[in-house]
Amino acid sequence: MTVIVQFRQMPDTTTLAGMQSRGAAMRNRLHSIRAVTMRVPVSMLAELESNPNVAYVTPDRPVSLTATNEDYTTAVEADVAAAQFAQDGTGVGVAIIDSGVADHPDLHNAAGASRVVYSQSFVAGDSSTADRYGHGTHVAGLIGGTGASSGPAHGYPVTFAGVAPNVNIINLRVLDQNGSGTDSQVIAAIQQAIALKSTYNIRVISMSLGRPVFESYTLDPVDQAVEAAWQAGIVVVVAAGNNGRDNSMGTHGFATIGVPGNDPAVITVGATRTKDTATRVDDAIASYSSKGPTLVDHLVKPDLVAPGNRLVSLRAAGSTLDTNYPQFKVAPASGWAKYFRLSGTSMATPVVSGAVALMLQQNPALTPDQVKARLMKTAWKGFNQYVSSVDDLGNTYSNQYDIFTYGAGYLDVDAALNNTDLATGIALSPTAVYNASNGTVSLVNTNSVVWGGASVVWGATSVVWGNSVVWGSNTITSNSVVWGSTSVVWGATSVSGFSVVWGATSITATPMAAFSDSDDGED
Repeated sequence: MTVIVQFRQMPDTTTLAGMQSRGAAMRNRLHSIRAVTMRVPVSMLAELESNPNVAYVTPDRPVSLTATNEDYTTAVEADVAAAQFAQDGTGVGVAIIDSGVADHPDLHNAAGASRVVYSQSFVAGDSSTADRYGHGTHVAGLIGGTGASSGPAHGYPVTFAGVAPNVNIINLRVLDQNGSGTDSQVIAAIQQAIALKSTYNIRVISMSLGRPVFESYTLDPVDQAVEAAWQAGIVVVVAAGNNGRDNSMGTHGFATIGVPGNDPAVITVGATRTKDTATRVDDAIASYSSKGPTLVDHLVKPDLVAPGNRLVSLRAAGSTLDTNYPQFKVAPASGWAKYFRLSGTSMATPVVSGAVALMLQQNPALTPDQVKARLMKTAWKGFNQYVSSVDDLGNTYSNQYDIFTYGAGYLDVDAALNNTDLATGIALSPTAVYNASNGTVSLVNTNSVVWGGASVVWGATSVVWGNSVVWGSNTITSNSVVWGSTSVVWGATSVSGFSVVWGATSITATPMAAFSDSDDGED
């Protein structure tokens, strides 16, 4: 079996050679997390477990995408920001860890040269960096597409531009033609982004992929890799996942955040659905958007939400998605379709990544924690408490909004660029703790995180089912109640779901994949 072995200290070549002589086959070295990917006989697992220099051993698990498309720039005030500020992402490098990026006119600069400045494949046995699946190209357009192939001159009623239309893109392909990859491929890509940071001014990593949680983020190798990138000064933006409708464990979609969205350092993004109006007041959370708290560690996630439903972006012609879902092509009045419509937290994530690029162009001195804190503080916090949505099959889903559904609120690009606050601490997402004596769930803050003191991100009482907006204008206390004993989330028959979230449970493996849905979003 193929495993990722995390060491306390990276072993020397002699030690690794000794392991090889006993049957281990080395695949690659993941220095960023002091790990090695290797294929070992099952009989060798006991040896690894007893080795005092081995910190943790995990299977090289499969990963997949998080895609499941409308006027998203209006919803997040990106159009207002574009009119007010000169930022377009110029000079900022965004590493897209995905299924590859196809060549597209909307990813070229004014001189006609591609802004995809570096490409590399980590897919086993496939050195091509082309987008055979069709997901990474769509993500790239949402971040940095110019919209040059759209607009009235090209037979489209509107222009489909990304949030930061002049960023440089670093294409790190980890997903194959089916949208699947492995932990080790993702970690290797993150490691390469760190190595290339200075060369291409990589300030953002965008990851619209994930898999289920199997252990604490403190042990998970993918989580360790994104933390290494964060500590290297790169803002990591990741998708929450598309399991918000999943009630298979009796959780009503709660506790479905994927890896690496379960890491407290990164910015975890949920998805909203817009109504094609000039206001965001009528927008709602997409019912498929995964909810917190995270399994095992009980962190408050997602951190914020952004448009992700039926977003129009770049088409990768001939890719798997393009071939299997021709109805998602967005064609002009006449001629060849250059755009494609997808839904999911996969689409919401690059919207936030583009916003981060604008912030870092405006102020390159911002740290990842300052970016995260500012985005969460300035997020719009006016969601209704109860909303219903209908998918394309006619199924109705009712959502009861809280901090585990939309985090600190709705991305507001204009507010983030107008804000000048500089967080002085680290912006780790807080932990939720269940109190069995009174049946409440509370946020727990420590002195080491930015959310204390004068922060206005968290509400003082934060009663989820009360009349007040969850993220109010006051500060968090050490015991801000977020779920009361009368919460209707679990219901009388949901004991099993409750134990899944707050108790110890076993979870079966599923692939690391893109977080996008195969349906056409929801109304």
